[in-house]
Amino acid sequence: MEKKSFQRSSLLVTLSIFFFFIPVSISVPFILFHGIQDQCSNGGVTSFIHLLSNLSSSPGSCLEIGNGEQNSVSMPLTQQASLACEKVKKMKELSQGYNIVAQSQGNLVARGLIEFCDNAPPVFNYVSLGGPHAGIADIPTCTFQICKLLKEEVYTDYVQDHIAPSGFIKIPTDMKNYLEHSKYLPKLNNERPKERNSTFKQRFTSLHNLVLVMFQGDKVVIPKESCWFGYYPEGASKPLLPPQKTKLYREDWIGLKTLDVAGKVKFVSVPGEHLQMAKDDVVKYVVPYLQNQPKFSSECKLNLKAMETSQP
Repeated sequence: MEKKSFQRSSLLVTLSIFFFFIPVSISVPFILFHGIQDQCSNGGVTSFIHLLSNLSSSPGSCLEIGNGEQNSVSMPLTQQASLACEKVKKMKELSQGYNIVAQSQGNLVARGLIEFCDNAPPVFNYVSLGGPHAGIADIPTCTFQICKLLKEEVYTDYVQDHIAPSGFIKIPTDMKNYLEHSKYLPKLNNERPKERNSTFKQRFTSLHNLVLVMFQGDKVVIPKESCWFGYYPEGASKPLLPPQKTKLYREDWIGLKTLDVAGKVKFVSVPGEHLQMAKDDVVKYVVPYLQNQPKFSSECKLNLKAMETSQP
């Protein structure tokens, strides 16, 4: 009798262990951050979200900062990231974690959310489309007054406080002014030696996957390799360094090297101009990181334990 009872208990324990590791799929929501001079209500943005949702079977939404198009130009990125943080924490559907897709300048808001936001839900996968992560050394040909200000007075307080892209313009031959007066990217990339924040690095390295998409014909992000964190050496406009040769990577200021060594960074190069991504490439490089995530269920274990205790 004792032998049978022992065998029954052993069987139930074995079954409980087996069923405990059965994965079930959970649908993880994603949010999209649009680029400069765009807004969530624009047709291109809504169509892209619908495409991603249909292909991945995951719910998606666009997170708007302020009034959208106007604030994407005039609101400093520090404030944009702060607003994104507060919005995300109020979205109950994101409370158990979510994924991010970001376009162009929206990537700097997304990364600010990941690195700076306290008590926020976790971000699992982050897909960056044409993001100027290492900064831009120049702006495209432009005759507007705003472009003149960016070219001539980028590191003044006025421009930094009133023109969003000023926060990630990084003149490699003027690093002293950049590090002293740029109010966003040096903090985001932990570039100031005496102000490096281990919490920013810890949060960034908590990502499950980081997908960095660079567009081969990009003439908006200069250099386009900034989308991979590649950039010029300090004090010079050449040679262009691949990400692995930069100080940010080698000294692991934000954890990019840590993520890469762990196999969590995907450096993707696709044909096309800035943000012009073919559907096949969306399917290949974006959708897999938005699809249902495996989660291990413990329900069966609890039920079998209850059965075990009920056996005579």
